[in-house]
Amino acid sequence: MEPRLITGNYHSDQRGTLLYNNDFDASLIKRIYIIENESSEFIRGWQGHQIEQRWFSVVNGKFKIQLVKIDNWEEPSVNLENLTFFIDSEKLNVLHVPKGYVSSIQSLELNSKLLVMTDYFLGEIKDEYRYDIDYFKI
Repeated sequence: MEPRLITGNYHSDQRGTLLYNNDFDASLIKRIYIIENESSEFIRGWQGHQIEQRWFSVVNGKFKIQLVKIDNWEEPSVNLENLTFFIDSEKLNVLHVPKGYVSSIQSLELNSKLLVMTDYFLGEIKDEYRYDIDYFKI
């Protein structure tokens, strides 16, 4: 399965604005949390999961999210393909990250907030992998 952006939309009228995503199936979600980077220069990464899936949606601001599909979890190749997504809070877009990927997350505006949704509870499985931010040749 490949990562994909599930496109949301919005409706505005005299009452205000409604953000929605009628194509996002949230039935697998067990846990949610919000990431807010300290600055737009900081890049949070590389972290990912061999088993767990994640979904990202921007609550406020803009983010650049890079994904790498891991070929060997103990010692991944450094020249793996990089997928880059830019998502913002203008629509309720959801980026689905299937199992097998690591991500780097960079906010592009001050006070940006990223909602993260996962399909496992904290501590339910042992499935967290981290690599140094300079590990992959991006």
